[in-house]
Amino acid sequence: MRIEVFGKQGCAVCQSTKNKLSHFLEKWGFAVKIPLAFVDMETDDGMAEGAFHDVIDVPTTIVSDDGAALARWDGTIPPSEDLKKALEQCHLTQSR
Repeated sequence: MRIEVFGKQGCAVCQSTKNKLSHFLEKWGFAVKIPLAFVDMETDDGMAEGAFHDVIDVPTTIVSDDGAALARWDGTIPPSEDLKKALEQCHLTQSR
């Protein structure tokens, strides 16, 4: 499982999303288990990755496992409760 934040370096909302996710992954004990990656949509590689995932708006946050999107938020910071539910559900599915 992994979390990707698609955004731009100068975007305050993108930075807030990355900071919030990092904080909550640590707080909820998922930081060691779930890597958090920032995909810069202003680079060629970032735009290609964004196109692959149909990213149109930033920030876009995708929780995925083996390439399949398990949860997604487009153009907004994920609400804490929704994020926690998605991570717990994904973690329970992986534990089985």
